[in-house]
Order: sequence, then C-alpha cells, then structure tokens
Amino acid sequence: MTVPQSASSGRPLAHEIVANAVLPAQRELVRFLTSDSVSIVGELALPLRPPRHTIICLHPNPVQGGSMDSHVLRKLAWRFPALFDTAVLRFNFRGVSSRLGTSGGETDGGNREGLDLAAALAFVDQRGLPEPWLVGWSFGTDVILRHASDKRIRGAVLLSPPLRWTTTDDLDRWAASGKPLTCAVPEFDAFLLPEQARERFARIPGAQIVEGPGSKHLWVGEASVRQALQAIVHAMVGPDAELPHNWSGPMERWNDIKGAAVPVALQHAALPASTNL
Repeated sequence: MTVPQSASSGRPLAHEIVANAVLPAQRELVRFLTSDSVSIVGELALPLRPPRHTIICLHPNPVQGGSMDSHVLRKLAWRFPALFDTAVLRFNFRGVSSRLGTSGGETDGGNREGLDLAAALAFVDQRGLPEPWLVGWSFGTDVILRHASDKRIRGAVLLSPPLRWTTTDDLDRWAASGKPLTCAVPEFDAFLLPEQARERFARIPGAQIVEGPGSKHLWVGEASVRQALQAIVHAMVGPDAELPHNWSGPMERWNDIKGAAVPVALQHAALPASTNL
C-alpha cells in the first residue's frame, strides 16, 4: 500500500477550515484619524511573511448591526493572512462599536464615512503595505462606489451590493477609473437580485457579476461564506486560484463565550513500522 506523504513523514494532518477557524497572523489593534479629526478603531492582521496583497474591509450598515466584526469580514481576516499572504485591515465606521472598541463621531448614512475610508487608505500607505483591494459588504459597497477615487486602489469586490445610495454618476465614475470590479450577488438577495445587478452594473465595462447559488444577503452558513471569499480570491489572486478548505499548520478556534481564540491540538500521522529511516 502506498503511504501518503504526510503519513510517511510524520507531518501534521490537515484540519478542515471550519466557521470559527483562526489561522496564524500578527494581529494588532489600531487607531487612525480622519481629516475631520474623528478617531477610527480597527484591527490590522498581517501575514507572518512579507504581505503580497492588502485588503481593506468596509462593513454592513451599522444601523442594522453591521461592524468590523460582521462574520464574513471577520472570517476573511482570520484566514487570508495565512492562506494568501494578505494584510487585512478592518475597521469600524464612525460612531460604530464592536468587541475591539468604538470609533468616534456619529454615523452619517454613507456620507462622511468616505472620510473614514480615506483615512484607512492613508494608514495602509503609511504602513508601507501593498496597494489595497477594497472589500465592501452591503452598506460598505455604497461607500466604495461613492467615495473610492484614490489612485492607489487596486480594485474592489462588492458583497451583496444594494445600490441604495449609489447613483449612476457614481457608477460612471468607477467605470472611468478603469479599475476592476467584482460583484458577488446572492441568488436570493433581498435588495438586488443577480439579474438586476447585471442590468445596473452594465454601465461599468468589465464588471464581473458572480452569483451565489442558494445564498441570501447575509451569506449565512459556511457554504455561503466560502462563495463570498472565493469571489475575493478570484479577483485578487487570479481566476485559477482556489480558496483552500483545509490547513495543516497551527490553528485556533474562536470561542464567543471566552471572547478569544483557543488553540487546536495538531494531530500527526504516525510513522509506519515499515518506514526506513
């Protein structure tokens, strides 16, 4: 019988990357100031090797409970530093609270939140990180389309874009930028269905509409989360890149009760008795 390489070498067996899996990264609480002197709180997750990519996350509507800890963005920050050598910055828009803290100011319906995005871009630049991709979810997608005009932006991925505050002028401005745009639209989205998205985003040549089969606006469930994250991988890394579902290195699992990540014991395949050392 042929022994798998992991078994013949005693290497760690791969664990499935489940919903609360936290992969290795250097994580730090950060704060930065906007041009109108509002203090924004966030987390920067850095890979243990020099970063090849950067993602800035823009969260869903705070009026409906959205924050930097909204589950898809949190899972992105837990996985992408280790899987794709990606620096991930997620932050609370002004007036928004989460486990890591509260940003100053008051929510402003996607208007002054543009200043928060500008400050996040300046922070990434100050840290010497690669030019960022923007990943917005729901409300965050409107902030991107309305305010993301910085030349340093590589492109954007929109998760469940409702186009609630975005105008045709905003879409035309993005089209004129020539930057890549991917829209991941759940099959059963409550605000903008895939066919409607194709019609609305037709103003932007090259905009990619990726349908999430069986998913809804909030991407609930690991299968839906993987659809959203895969859309980000294809846009940022390339169309042939795949989101891994297993990890053979150190892993922790987030525990909501403890408010912390708990290490997972690594299991090693035993060396077979017939192996010649």
